[in-house]
Amino acid sequence: MNSDQSFITIIMEASFVVQAVMLILLAASVVSWTFIFGKRKVLRNAVGIADEFEDRFWSGMELSDLYREMSSEGYQCDGIENIFVAGFKEFSRLRRQEGIAPEAVVDGAQRAMRAAMGRELDMLDEHLPFLATVGSTSPYIGLFGTVWGIMNSFRSLGAVKQATLSMVAPGISEALIATAMGLFAAIPAVIAYNRYATVNDKLASRYQTFMEEFLSLLHRQVHSTAVSDSAARRVSQ
Repeated sequence: MNSDQSFITIIMEASFVVQAVMLILLAASVVSWTFIFGKRKVLRNAVGIADEFEDRFWSGMELSDLYREMSSEGYQCDGIENIFVAGFKEFSRLRRQEGIAPEAVVDGAQRAMRAAMGRELDMLDEHLPFLATVGSTSPYIGLFGTVWGIMNSFRSLGAVKQATLSMVAPGISEALIATAMGLFAAIPAVIAYNRYATVNDKLASRYQTFMEEFLSLLHRQVHSTAVSDSAARRVSQ
């Protein structure tokens, strides 16, 4: 209990600048941990949705039935599902229009999926720049508080003829506390940023692979339809 009280006393009796540094680092740490837990939930949800959707997509289910299910009222699309819905919606819209070449239909679906994938990746990257900023700047902010606390200690020594440990200890203590708080804010932010950035890269690669495979299916489908229509017209002639 006495050590806790002395720790709190050191913080309360620290200089205004060091207290401001500690407050900034504490706020950065609290916000970082909030983003860390929130981002962990978002990424876990995105991976789970991708796993479930790809199982259904490659199960042999008709793409039109899958699209109708996911575009129905009350169904909340997320992640890779939004990429599929955007691509198939544009594909279906262009196919209904007359005079559009098959390649133009596939290109339109590709553009729609790229836009949807960009939006999904932007959502996945949300708050990561903040974690990177906290991880890179917090040690320097803590170092500033450290330097300031040590400066105050040496300044107090210059005003007396005989220095004692009790005169130097408070300034050094507050300086070390600022350093510790800087590291406490930075280390979890750096670890989380590296971890989540890796997961984001894997999801981006997974989305890109799905988009290419889906485009291949659409390409075969639109060309097979075009061949069938051409054969039907020759028969009718």
